[in-house]
Amino acid sequence: MTRALLLVHAFPLDARMWGRLADEPEAIALDLPGFGGVPPPSDGVLTMGVAASAALAALDEAGVERAVICGLSMGGYVAFEMWRRSPARVAGLILANTRAAPDTPEARAGRLALAARLRAEGNVLVDDPPPLLAEDAVDGLQQRVRGWIAGQDPAGIAAAALGIADRPDSRPDLPTISVPTLVVTSDRDRLIPREASAPLADAVPGAELAVIEGAGHLSNVERPEVFATLVRRFRERIG
Repeated sequence: MTRALLLVHAFPLDARMWGRLADEPEAIALDLPGFGGVPPPSDGVLTMGVAASAALAALDEAGVERAVICGLSMGGYVAFEMWRRSPARVAGLILANTRAAPDTPEARAGRLALAARLRAEGNVLVDDPPPLLAEDAVDGLQQRVRGWIAGQDPAGIAAAALGIADRPDSRPDLPTISVPTLVVTSDRDRLIPREASAPLADAVPGAELAVIEGAGHLSNVERPEVFATLVRRFRERIG
């Protein structure tokens, strides 16, 4: 296994969510602008273009020309943007618990309202987090995820909410993806259900689909060994 692995985290977390997967050979787990202590964009909006530029800069800093891009949720939106901008840098895609469609008008309005609250009231997601885990996830895991959320700058979360709200429609790009692709979903995802993410595997030529049982949106957090095994096998297959 020689192919580098770039791990792109979910909203509203940071690279800590990857756990031991970040210790895999040639793995790079970056914190996007506004997360993990990285300053948010100066204009207050983390567009997918800005996020993709940060991810490509992380590859440059590591001296990596091509990598497997593993993005979960928001990380998947960034992976799509990286494919549009620099397909030559993408050796493979792992699209986990994500979707290609843009927000509905209702979802977009909800993100804009959340961004306004974050700017006015601080990190309101600490006490009212999104349903990132399965409904019956153990309390210790719930508290760990809340701790990750509590460590984020509310301005950074707001910037990401605004950027996600206006992300491009990636559905037209799916048939153009010509690198090996693994789509990962889970059966208890309450944010992006399997019905929304599994069709990616039909739209991307030659893509594989893996469904992780007993996990919610953060499938890598609730089933870390299963997720890591999927990633290792995928990297081994593509060389």
